[in-house]
Amino acid sequence: MKQIEISTAYITLGAFLKLSDCVSTGGQAKFFLQENQVLINNEPDQRRGRKLYPGDKVEVEGFGAFTIVAS
Repeated sequence: MKQIEISTAYITLGAFLKLSDCVSTGGQAKFFLQENQVLINNEPDQRRGRKLYPGDKVEVEGFGAFTIVAS
């Protein structure tokens, strides 16, 4: 499981996708979420504004599993 470090209280799902190299630009996140399954703490979600906090686990179809950690 890959760890994604954040220095803020939370990160949005759209920003996470860019930070984790699942998409190359933030604008692609909307279309990426329509085409690919994303599980947050084992629940499907496609809202790019969804807030992710340290301790959350994210699984992205085709990219693997990630965990959010505070830096």
